[in-house]
Amino acid sequence: MATATSNKLRRIAFDAQGLLRTAPFGRGVDATHRALEQIGYVQIDTISIVARAHHHTLWNRVPNYRPAHLDQLVSERRAFEYWFHAAAYLPMRDYRFALPRMHALRSGERHWFRRDRKLMGAVLDRIRAEGPLLARDFEAPKGGKGWWDWKPAKRALEQLFMQGDLMIAGRNGFQKVYDLTERVLPSGVGTSPPTTAEYAEHLLDTALRAHGFVAPKEVTYGRRGTAIRKALKACLNARVGDGTLVEFTEADVDYVARPELLDRNAPKLTARARLLSPFDNAVIQRDRNVAVHDFDYQIECYVPAPKRRFGYFCLPILYRDRLVGRVDCKAHREQRRFDLLHLHVERDVPDREQFASAFAAAVREFAAFNECDAIKVVKVSPSAWTAPIRSALAHGV
Repeated sequence: MATATSNKLRRIAFDAQGLLRTAPFGRGVDATHRALEQIGYVQIDTISIVARAHHHTLWNRVPNYRPAHLDQLVSERRAFEYWFHAAAYLPMRDYRFALPRMHALRSGERHWFRRDRKLMGAVLDRIRAEGPLLARDFEAPKGGKGWWDWKPAKRALEQLFMQGDLMIAGRNGFQKVYDLTERVLPSGVGTSPPTTAEYAEHLLDTALRAHGFVAPKEVTYGRRGTAIRKALKACLNARVGDGTLVEFTEADVDYVARPELLDRNAPKLTARARLLSPFDNAVIQRDRNVAVHDFDYQIECYVPAPKRRFGYFCLPILYRDRLVGRVDCKAHREQRRFDLLHLHVERDVPDREQFASAFAAAVREFAAFNECDAIKVVKVSPSAWTAPIRSALAHGV
């Protein structure tokens, strides 16, 4: 059984995610595409307290990332929207691996609501005749009763999207633009459904590429049913058996990795800080955070306010190769002010002045990405960090 130190494993994990080096994928739209292919997906979230999760995640990996980059990838049919373990943007090369879920839903598996086949047929006919449409295009005229009602039509659009009859051709603001799949899907993209074994191999390869090393339960995260787990187990047994993967244990969790990855020197570190999205691929799985990074993280926007420990929308703070704390933030874009509502420093950081400087630089960069140029510090814990953080933020402004 292979071995590796905790420090090395943390660096492997963050380097695979593209979070240790300055521009691991380069710059611009093509770099955004490379980043998406490397990490497999970016989760879409509606919360806009700070930059939305999909943009925030890519911005942390592509130095000059702009939301228009992702829009361009969709318009160029190099990326598409669908479901990974949640709503996500995915590389177009992986389209055929979305087919099992689409086919299951088309065959009768329940989504979030009951389907209205008559309404779905009418929605599909209208898009076929008129071209791409938004949900609001199905609203009744003002003051009129109309057959179209936004909520049932929206449900029909989403059902047709989830079962693969429609795709998202783009977005108008944050509103989805729906079109027929045959008009969006580029020629040459595979449309043959994978077998369960192929799907398991795809999930494993995606996870290994994105994280460096993985536990089986991380590979099937968000997937239901025993068939996929049995197929993954068979795939793992075969690869461990032929030596293309090795097993090792860390914090009582069994992992697999490619042997050459563990044999390499750990990636070098710089004194850099990053504010991660709560939905960042590197921190999305709570159990992995605890086992690999010794960091228990849970987003609290879905937790009742009296039960929150850290704040509504805390961002994990990555410094060098450690998750050292979290900061509850809010961007007031109209006032161009970025609030640090509560910074929690949770580790004993030996190079305090260097961390404060790196954290301040990360905050200034992220505030600018949020169209803010003023930064307000409300609270810092422990309080001994207040003066160093305020000083570092004031320096160089």
